[in-house]
Amino acid sequence: MKESVFVWLRRDLRLTDNHALYQALSRHKDVIPIFVFDHAILNALDNKADARVSFVHEQLTRLDQQLARIGKGLFVMAGNVLDVFGQLTNSHNIKAVYANRDDEPSAIKRDRLVADLLESKGASLHLFKDKSVFEREEVVKSNGDPYSVFTPYRRKWIDLFHSQPLPHYPSEDVLDALSARDKSNGVPDLEEIGFRPTNIDIPPAIVDQSLLEQYEKQRDFPALEGTSRLGIHLRFGSLSPRQLIAQNKSDTWLSQLIWREFFQQTLFHHPHVVDTEFRANLRQLPWLRDHESFHLWCNGRTGFPLVDAGLRELVSTGHMHNRVRMLAASFLVKSLLIDWRWGERFFAKHLLDFELASNVGNWQWVAGTGCDAAPYFRIFNPVRQAKRFDADQNYIQRWLPEWGTADYPKPMIDLAFARQRALAVYRQAQSLHLAMIESTRSQP
Repeated sequence: MKESVFVWLRRDLRLTDNHALYQALSRHKDVIPIFVFDHAILNALDNKADARVSFVHEQLTRLDQQLARIGKGLFVMAGNVLDVFGQLTNSHNIKAVYANRDDEPSAIKRDRLVADLLESKGASLHLFKDKSVFEREEVVKSNGDPYSVFTPYRRKWIDLFHSQPLPHYPSEDVLDALSARDKSNGVPDLEEIGFRPTNIDIPPAIVDQSLLEQYEKQRDFPALEGTSRLGIHLRFGSLSPRQLIAQNKSDTWLSQLIWREFFQQTLFHHPHVVDTEFRANLRQLPWLRDHESFHLWCNGRTGFPLVDAGLRELVSTGHMHNRVRMLAASFLVKSLLIDWRWGERFFAKHLLDFELASNVGNWQWVAGTGCDAAPYFRIFNPVRQAKRFDADQNYIQRWLPEWGTADYPKPMIDLAFARQRALAVYRQAQSLHLAMIESTRSQP
């Protein structure tokens, strides 16, 4: 049987500047591009009209159409990833599988299992860096330890960035090395994998240079179109991060991309942060298991317009303005004392641009429990934030048609009381941690 080589598309749904695709096509002929609709991911989604699944399906369809013009095509399957590759090793004499790295804990585990399976069949899995400029141990302290504070990480990142050319992998130039199109293994209908189309609009993969030039001035005002909205394209790799950085005209916007890589590095070195506080001294915070208050927050019925507008925007569109995300998270965690994990999972369910590292990292930042986190006494005031960043109430009025009427609820909590309660709880948690340490030290 003829040897086969696969390139496994995952979070890199593009034909241009794709590292693994370029490496596979540069080394082999008749390479088969495969995508797997992973049941482990799909079965965990409650909403069968999930806009992210629709987006992935649309991207695959677009890629397949592009490849069809040159007589090539995608090989798309659905199922448990290990089972899928087990089937492929039975039907093909696989020599190698090429893919780009994914450093989320579940993805690392999955890739190890696939690598072991392939090795048992005499094949190999080759992984490459693609979803970030730097990863893993590339931006670390002089002693090799990972950074836990952003500013020195950013400084080191910038130094490394300027010390070497930004790589480019012209995969688009070697597509002839793909295998010939096989119409029997194309992109299935969305319904065939158990999902329905959605009416949520996905922002185009266009880098708006005029927006980037105004980014620093406009990014904090939710009524303006002042942010790039490219997060979903970074999440699924329909745009190359190298391409975005090469076109960058804003240091402030570049810093946001560096934050993304900082959180990715944190997750790789400290995978426990997915569900455990990075800061040990705040792991015993007595969160309130207040389901009623959480329900009001989720539904945008807190009585604080800027918070509520953000939650309504999120549920309706899959997007929430960055500053409003920070405010809504602070209100849930510090004003209501509800576990950051509850909010993180709600965002994970709805955000089009959900990335585990950034979502966990940002929630822990707001909660004061993570890497380089906001100090526990930084508690955003939703009334002041609204006056400062939505003074004309344009954003609030867009998402809260009942605002200013009898149908809009009164504030669910007194902010002064909530602030003092949060400060007391955080101080007590830190004191208890110190007492536990002293107790341990005093033991014989």
